[in-house]
Amino acid sequence: MERVAQFEKVTFKQFVCDWKVCFQDISTTKCEEIYNKIKLPKRATKGSAGYDFFTPLPLKLKSGETIKFPTGIRVRMEEGWVLKCYPRSGLGFKYRCQLDNTVGIIDSDYYYSDNEGHIFAKLTNDSNENKTLLMKEGEGFMQGIFVPYGITMDDSVSEIRNGGFGSTSK
Repeated sequence: MERVAQFEKVTFKQFVCDWKVCFQDISTTKCEEIYNKIKLPKRATKGSAGYDFFTPLPLKLKSGETIKFPTGIRVRMEEGWVLKCYPRSGLGFKYRCQLDNTVGIIDSDYYYSDNEGHIFAKLTNDSNENKTLLMKEGEGFMQGIFVPYGITMDDSVSEIRNGGFGSTSK
């Protein structure tokens, strides 16, 4: 296995800033409690390809509901690699729980953005069986897989990223 990346927490200052965008009525003290409990993504078994991301808070999503939240996580990775994020397969199978962007793509240069490369998640419980998704704090909800990628022979891009969610098409 090639070692190509390192997960880290974003700074507390960045976490509070991003958390308050998603949850306006939260105190800095509560943000600190959540931040201190954040677990870095990890593989469950030796043969696992995916690194599990863990919920920073308990989640309750009724059928048709969506929640967006910052994970508190960023990742530094070597150029030529991408982190692809998917919902945990059990959540998709049992609840049709999905990431709203279907597959999250975390590019290697996102780490250097003004927001420290803070990875967000937006989940929807798309159950058509009226099931409510209940997750405890610290439970795995998403998995990230590192994948190498190639570029075309005539590629000459020199632009530098600053931001996420559509920032490369501006």
